[in-house]
Order: sequence, then C-alpha cells, then structure tokens
Amino acid sequence: MIPHRPEFAATLLRLALGVLFIAHGLLKVLVFTVPGTVAFFQSIGLPGVLAYVIIAAELLGGTALIIGFLTRWAALGLAIVAFGSIIPHAANGWLFSSAGGGWEFPLFLAITCLVQALLGGGKFAVDRRA
Repeated sequence: MIPHRPEFAATLLRLALGVLFIAHGLLKVLVFTVPGTVAFFQSIGLPGVLAYVIIAAELLGGTALIIGFLTRWAALGLAIVAFGSIIPHAANGWLFSSAGGGWEFPLFLAITCLVQALLGGGKFAVDRRA
C-alpha cells in the first residue's frame, strides 16, 4: 500500500506546474518571440500589452511555484492565466491535438492550479508553515 503523503504530493505538483509555466513563458520569449506573441494577442482581439503580462506571470509565477514562495497566490494567479488561455483555443475543439490546439490542456492546467492553491506548497516550500 502506498502511504498517504499529501505534503509530498503538493510538492510534486508544485514543481511540475512551475516547470510547465516556465516552459510556456520561455516558449513565448525564445520561440515565438515577444513581438510575435504581442502580434498573436492582437490578432485575436486582445491588447498587445497583455502578452507582456502573461509572459511575466508565467515566468514569475512558475518560478514562485518551483521555490514554493507565495504558493497559493501564485497558483491562483496562474489559474486565471490558464482559464484565460482557453479563449483563443475554444473554437478549436476539445482536444489539444486539434489544429491550433484545443482547450483540454488549458482547462487541465487551470484545475491543477486550483488544486495546488488548495493544497498549499507542500513539505519543501519556502512558505511552508512549521
């Protein structure tokens, strides 16, 4: 039987989410480029400045999750980002493998961020309560 260790589960989830959000932020900076990301946001009717906010949220929020700093707040903020990312994918269908990417993965990310916010940072978080 596997022992019940929610503090380790919260840590594992926190690290995984942090890596995923940093990867998405770096994708926007290094692959799509910041001007390309701004242009994409504008092409779907969103203000270009929002691209900077999203990139910063993904990079800073992902880093906060990895170190376990303000874990609940970082997870809640990233849940908002993930829920918002459903908008450009909504017309593409459910599966993320659809052309243009569906909205299953952004929804999953948003829900796992909410779970992280409920669990807290786990055993090895900087903001862990003694």
